[in-house]
Amino acid sequence: MHAAGGLAADNSAAQANNPLANMTALNFQNYYIGEVTESDEYANQFWVRFAKPVSVGETNWIMRASLPVNTYPTSPTGGHETGIGDFNIFAAYLIDTGNPAVSFGVGPQLTAPTATEDELGSEKWSAGLANVLFNASSPVFQYGYLLTWQESFAGEDARQDVNVAAFQPFAFYQLGGGTYLRAAPIWVYNFENDSYSVPLGIGAGQVIKKGKTVYNLFVEPQFSVADDGPGYPDWQVFLGFNMQFLN
Repeated sequence: MHAAGGLAADNSAAQANNPLANMTALNFQNYYIGEVTESDEYANQFWVRFAKPVSVGETNWIMRASLPVNTYPTSPTGGHETGIGDFNIFAAYLIDTGNPAVSFGVGPQLTAPTATEDELGSEKWSAGLANVLFNASSPVFQYGYLLTWQESFAGEDARQDVNVAAFQPFAFYQLGGGTYLRAAPIWVYNFENDSYSVPLGIGAGQVIKKGKTVYNLFVEPQFSVADDGPGYPDWQVFLGFNMQFLN
């Protein structure tokens, strides 16, 4: 497999943000949304994400499962609901790029309506595709993207159908000593109602390798540069604590 391979001591920082790294990972990430579009209210999304490499016959995959705890306003003027959101999982088939520093994966994704409150999820079963690229050819600058699309196929008839694409470009610039600059916004387009959100931001992180675990802490403020429709962030702060466990 030519995804990331095992992390060597001298490339831990460069590979710490690789979503296709050949190792088990556990991530705790949080978006504090200071103001939601078409509302003066705040919101919050806390994500638990687990990734694991899986071999099926002669093929290699990365499986990533994500479960959010959402806090969203119930009206434009006040009141919030907090609870579990919709569970998402995707499996990316790792394609041999011929370059061990370049990871490329594509595969199916599924979202299940696990939200504990109506306002916190879609109440729809959705399926689609995920595509990931990560280029760590340079020890100083790494970049790539996560592209997903999903469409609903079952669920509560009274709720709006899901047909959403999300594109997350990411870039990381290593400053040395495990410290790095980062940008990883998520751009969303809803094909059902032509709404969209395009945030931009820049942040900083620190990678610390202890034994066989790589710890990655970061903060990244993000601000909307274009949006249309309710429920998107006007501004938000993206925080993360990621762990990769070496084989």
